[in-house]
Amino acid sequence: MMPELILRRARPEDVPTLFELIKALAEYEKLSDAVVGNVELLHQHLFGDRPYVEAILAELAGQVVGYALFFYSYSTFITKPGLFLEDLFVLPEYRGQGIGKSLLRELAKIALAKDCGRMEWTVLDWNAPAIAFYQQMGAKILPEWQICRVTEEAIAKLVENK
Repeated sequence: MMPELILRRARPEDVPTLFELIKALAEYEKLSDAVVGNVELLHQHLFGDRPYVEAILAELAGQVVGYALFFYSYSTFITKPGLFLEDLFVLPEYRGQGIGKSLLRELAKIALAKDCGRMEWTVLDWNAPAIAFYQQMGAKILPEWQICRVTEEAIAKLVENK
């Protein structure tokens, strides 16, 4: 018999565990070198004076086995907030049990409660299992939209350029 899945908001004491899951996601995506942040910054951004992100944890038998980290965006076209899912991750040994689906449903409940006009996220083009899962959940993959990213060094250069 499978233990009951508990979905709950992250608490300050969960931050080290959440950061370990973030590193596990980076490893899965072959992006471990990209993890340059730390537990202290994550704690500040989740629970500081001005939180930037929120997180939902998935727990089985007292063990955190997955998470969803998200923040709010805004759509000028529909003049409504949006929920942007930065990360959705379930430890590999717990996949296929409906945990990812449960996390997405929980986010959908939050989006409805906040009157969000949409939920959005990105997925790596090589991650066929995730793409199939998201499509099964009703997501449309938007190939015509490309991500534009300016990182810290480029941000500083952008400020300096006149």
